[in-house]
Amino acid sequence: MAKINNNFNKLPGSYLFSEIARRVAAYSQEHPDRALIRLGIGDVTRPLPAAVTAAMHKAVDEMATAQGFHGYGPEQGYDFLRNAIAQHDYKARGVEIQPDEIFVSDGAKSDCGNIGDIFHRDNVVAVCDPVYPVYVDTNAMAGRAGEYDATVGRWTKLVYMPCVAENGFSPEIPQTPVDLIYLCFPNNPTGAVATREQLKAWVDHANRTGAVILYDSAYEAFITDPAIPHSIFEIDGARTCAIEFRSFSKTAGFTGTRCAYTVIPKELERDGTPLNSLWNRRQCTKFNGVPYVVQRGAEAVYSPEGRAQVKETIQYYLNNAKVIRDGLAAAGLTVSGGENSPYIWARTPDGMGSWDFFDKLLREANVVTTPGAGFGPSGEGYIRLTAFGEADATRQAVERIKVVL
Repeated sequence: MAKINNNFNKLPGSYLFSEIARRVAAYSQEHPDRALIRLGIGDVTRPLPAAVTAAMHKAVDEMATAQGFHGYGPEQGYDFLRNAIAQHDYKARGVEIQPDEIFVSDGAKSDCGNIGDIFHRDNVVAVCDPVYPVYVDTNAMAGRAGEYDATVGRWTKLVYMPCVAENGFSPEIPQTPVDLIYLCFPNNPTGAVATREQLKAWVDHANRTGAVILYDSAYEAFITDPAIPHSIFEIDGARTCAIEFRSFSKTAGFTGTRCAYTVIPKELERDGTPLNSLWNRRQCTKFNGVPYVVQRGAEAVYSPEGRAQVKETIQYYLNNAKVIRDGLAAAGLTVSGGENSPYIWARTPDGMGSWDFFDKLLREANVVTTPGAGFGPSGEGYIRLTAFGEADATRQAVERIKVVL
């Protein structure tokens, strides 16, 4: 008889955003006449930049010709895109990343989960709390998390690093020895950023102990403070201890188009084996690459027109973030994030539970948010709101919440 991976059965309930979708669908069915404003899931609303769609149209036309047709592409990504990434995302910031250290993929979420394939299941994993669910759930699926303790809402083998108001929502280096460290800045869900000094401490710790930092910088484009690093590789020593994940989803609106990339420096080795080679082998076996048309669209993000259009979109969302942050603060809520980040992290009023406040805003304000408890135990007592909505709808949502409060 075939046996299943029983680690899946250990996962509690449903995926966070699936549960939100279920509750929203049930409410909409009960009240079909009420228009909801969604500030919950981090999906974008602005269209793709014109430079991107023009490049994709041109690529589609190429695919219609014998000379321009592209079948299977390189699993690592086409050179034209890898070269553009190396030049504009790294060299322009004084960071030397070689094109063959860049692996183009269909999403940072996929890579953050799939990266576990190249690590032994006995590695001890450290995660922030609250945390983006994919870091936790994929390690649980792989058997690295142990058992789920519902009484405390934690996995027995994971090392949780609390990110709470008292430490500025920035994790402290754990005293327990760990092997894999997930960091995300600007942070999802809290919106916190990390200073150069904070990241240097993590890099020094990883190099000293042999740990590997798995650094999710999917929201780096929202950083406006020139003192805040955009990449872990801006920190001396990171090339021997870190892997970085980035995405075009929130930067250029590729949530429905799917394109991202992972950077693994050649100097990064463990057990005498380059992790760049391991990931390359994994991708060649399990991944057929991102479509040519999509990669041409991603390349256009780096054109002069594309960069200007992306900058305009990012500013649009940052304006939304300011509206949410200022509006909720004026209504009496304690808020953080929303600066250098598209996420606003708001404390619930009067000690109300996260899911209770989620339901209250859904039913009384017709606004969809994300309960902080869904991101981990330290997220209880908070909600996350995203700035990815339309500007008018965002302003209306804030006014609705003010009325309820």
